[in-house]
Amino acid sequence: MITQDFNASYWQSRYKVSQTGWDAASITTPLKDYFAQLTDKHLRILIPGCGNAWEAEYLFSAGFENVYVADFAEAPLQNFAARVPAFPKEQLLQQNFFDLHGEYDLIVEQTFFCAIAPALRPAYAKKCAELLVPGGKLVGLLFDTEFEMPGPPFGGNREEYQNYFAPYFSFKHFDIAFNSILPRQGKELFICLEKRRL
Repeated sequence: MITQDFNASYWQSRYKVSQTGWDAASITTPLKDYFAQLTDKHLRILIPGCGNAWEAEYLFSAGFENVYVADFAEAPLQNFAARVPAFPKEQLLQQNFFDLHGEYDLIVEQTFFCAIAPALRPAYAKKCAELLVPGGKLVGLLFDTEFEMPGPPFGGNREEYQNYFAPYFSFKHFDIAFNSILPRQGKELFICLEKRRL
């Protein structure tokens, strides 16, 4: 049963006391390898629940100009802005993911899905579809494991996840990541889902 309100204040306090065990302190290998094969530097890319946004730093340094990062909490966005001062301030969004608007070609998932209350997972899948253009992609990593401690992070499995995404997306790739970082090997799925065209 979910009793904790995982609001902006909750996440702000986690960053203030450096209680950020999910933070790999750099871009993880599966996403780095995926980004390396992208050729269109004009893609509009959204990274929700971005945290310290190592993925955005990598993309921006690689010449992707239209990267938007969103987080409930102010602290990680401040950390990122200090670390990457050239990043456009108007592309730093301190907002609830479910209140975001706009159209994106690519949404990057990295430890955000596991941070929201599991009851919100169907709404997450629907919101991703709303934010993506037809044919746009949701790409990233989902934990394919259960955690011993109460969440967040919250675990789950591929069968559960498929039910959330199937109404909106075609599954291009949905399997155990072969190149996860060491602590997560065998415990996460790499997903590439394409929004269905009407």
